[in-house]
Amino acid sequence: MHSLRRATLLRPSAPRLARGLATPDASVHSSPLSSTAPPPPPPNSRSIFFPDEPAAPRMVTPTFPGPRSLELSRQIGEIQDERTNYFVVASIAIGYNNPELIALAKTDEFITAAMNRPALGNFPPQEWRRWLDEGLMKVKPNGLTQLFTAMCGSCSNESAYKAAFMAYRDRERGLDFSDEELQSCMKNASPGSPELSILSFKTAFHGRLFGSLSTTRSKPIHKLGVPAFDWPVASWPEVKYPLEEHAPENAEAEARALAEVEQIIKASKQTKPVAALVVEPIQSEGGDNHASPAFFRGLREITKREGVFMIVDEVQTGFGATGTFWAHDKWELETPADFAQAAGFFHNLETRPSAPYRNFNTWMGDPIRALQARSMINYISTHSLVPHNARVGSDLYASLRSLSERYPLLNLRGHGEGTFIAWDLPTAAQRDRLVALVKKRGVNIGGCGERAVRLRTMLVFERAHAEILLEALEGALKEL
Repeated sequence: MHSLRRATLLRPSAPRLARGLATPDASVHSSPLSSTAPPPPPPNSRSIFFPDEPAAPRMVTPTFPGPRSLELSRQIGEIQDERTNYFVVASIAIGYNNPELIALAKTDEFITAAMNRPALGNFPPQEWRRWLDEGLMKVKPNGLTQLFTAMCGSCSNESAYKAAFMAYRDRERGLDFSDEELQSCMKNASPGSPELSILSFKTAFHGRLFGSLSTTRSKPIHKLGVPAFDWPVASWPEVKYPLEEHAPENAEAEARALAEVEQIIKASKQTKPVAALVVEPIQSEGGDNHASPAFFRGLREITKREGVFMIVDEVQTGFGATGTFWAHDKWELETPADFAQAAGFFHNLETRPSAPYRNFNTWMGDPIRALQARSMINYISTHSLVPHNARVGSDLYASLRSLSERYPLLNLRGHGEGTFIAWDLPTAAQRDRLVALVKKRGVNIGGCGERAVRLRTMLVFERAHAEILLEALEGALKEL
């Protein structure tokens, strides 16, 4: 659960890179294919957290990706599909090469856990409870007391779906299994394998494994050629941005979406009952689509009333990314959601399986990731990184709002959501060109949805980094 921003590592970062700003690796590494290496950049004394980091990213190759990255990718392509390689990573909330994480990696505790990885469900180390209490359990969402550790966001959702299905059936027929159930489940038939479903939203993303893929609706390329469960889907409210400037019409759009959700749940009871609803606080891969806290409170009221479990997928929005530790903290739910997750999930006793090995896998997470999470959570708390992210995000949003008055940054969104900010370009082609132009200036941003540009900073992103980003972005917009 240590990492909430997904990316693929092509090669490691060099020591003392700018830790708060995601920077293309071609911009800071000298290439073995180049004749000379550039001198090291001067330190940036403005940094609150890392005074020895470079003053700014610098491109040392004429193109991005650079020749070294392309050659490494070619080598990978000889044995694996390299077409999804990223040339930068932005998936550690407290920054790459953070001294505290490096110090952790040198401890006997970490080395022992790494070299003697246990199957946690069967052979948890004697320190396991302490590690969780000192880390992940310190940030458990409001009202949730149980923790299921897992390896990634997709398998977290898969396991949460299983937990919801099991608890739903336990609630229907009690905890004892009939002989008919025991026999029919081995034939993938009812009642042992019941006709139940998970309700998700259009343009949602919940992973690429089999069950999670059936609830993913962001891009066809993820789903083509793969059989899927025949599960229902609801419309995401078609809101206008900025949200606060269109409150009355957005409330009407959200009311229509809530009515559709309720109708789907009620209709499903005669065919394939909805056991759980899964929702992202901000639809991330689908385009950074937002809704108001009132919409999510409405979802909770419906799910509670209709006996449906509510799963909040915080793989991208959790761990302070939106200016609160969990994005759903802003909803102020009277009744907590049933599940909240990142790489693993928090839940309650009702959704703990009724028998061992029902919701289980070989590894049940990874102890070194729990140790990393402990260090990261303590670092976030010590340095007040969540309110820091909220302040920097507020300033950054205001600056982007100013840019949107001069350039085609459409539907700017993320006000009050830390640095979790996005906007649209008029076309997908313009979006792709803008992203490429900004990367050529040594700053990594990405796209999502049909034509959106999104920001995914680390929590150690500072105002100095925001200035670098804004300068690169405006230069790219002028060239667009």
